[in-house]
Amino acid sequence: MKQPTLGNPQNTIEILQKYSFSFQKKFGQNFLIDTHVLDKIIASANITKDDMVLEIGPGIGTMTQYLACAAGKVVAVEIDKALIPILEDTLSAYDNVTVINEDVLKVDINQLAKEYNGGKPIKVVANLPYYITTPIIMGLYESHVPIESITVMVQKEVADRMQTGPGSKDYGALSLAVQYYAEPYIVANVPPNCFMPRPNVGSAVIRLISHKKPPVQVKDEQLMFKIIRASFNQRRKTLANGLNNSPEIQLPKEVIIGAIESLGKGASIRGEALTLEEFAKLSNTISEML
Repeated sequence: MKQPTLGNPQNTIEILQKYSFSFQKKFGQNFLIDTHVLDKIIASANITKDDMVLEIGPGIGTMTQYLACAAGKVVAVEIDKALIPILEDTLSAYDNVTVINEDVLKVDINQLAKEYNGGKPIKVVANLPYYITTPIIMGLYESHVPIESITVMVQKEVADRMQTGPGSKDYGALSLAVQYYAEPYIVANVPPNCFMPRPNVGSAVIRLISHKKPPVQVKDEQLMFKIIRASFNQRRKTLANGLNNSPEIQLPKEVIIGAIESLGKGASIRGEALTLEEFAKLSNTISEML
């Protein structure tokens, strides 16, 4: 299997010119042109020949070539059909890659894991378009796809949000959801000049290692996430008002206040002050009242 040829600006430009490719703003395309960053992603994703890797948004196949050298099998899902002939060219030397021209949000990833990995946990690696990072990551977790880890390039601010705790301005529904499903840590910060075209913001590689079992015991996962969303939808409001205003939680206000006070908190507390454990307790208390 030949060594990766993409990953530096010259080769990327050559391929783009060969196919007269033009970047699509709607797909949020920013291709990586830094081999050090690519090496770091592959190393931190901890990929071996026993692994099946799902790559989301392979672009022209830059990272796909690196993944193909490290993994047993790579399934790359690309939404832009203009990139498919380029991928056929850049990946022609790698016989362990399957490219699917589809929107990843519409793909049955459980089915892919069954088909290509016998239903065993897969690893996800991606340089994600910023506008769709959260729906993709939450979609993977909420559909309970068997995932060992997710290693992704995201906007720096989003990476910070995923790993922060209570009391920070970045803390919110995404922090809690990610930490419920996985252990997040930032692998590397990546400046705009590592991409073509250059994005306007800094990026970061974050690795999410799935928990074997969730860190909190919750009777109704969906209810807990409804409570979390309601408490951050209106950040300036108290937790009691946020829950009271939510169409998803049909309870009298005094019942909501009673549930919050059962945590040993005052009724004027805000959602951003609660830990994941406290949200789980609150959810369990409220589920008994519904």
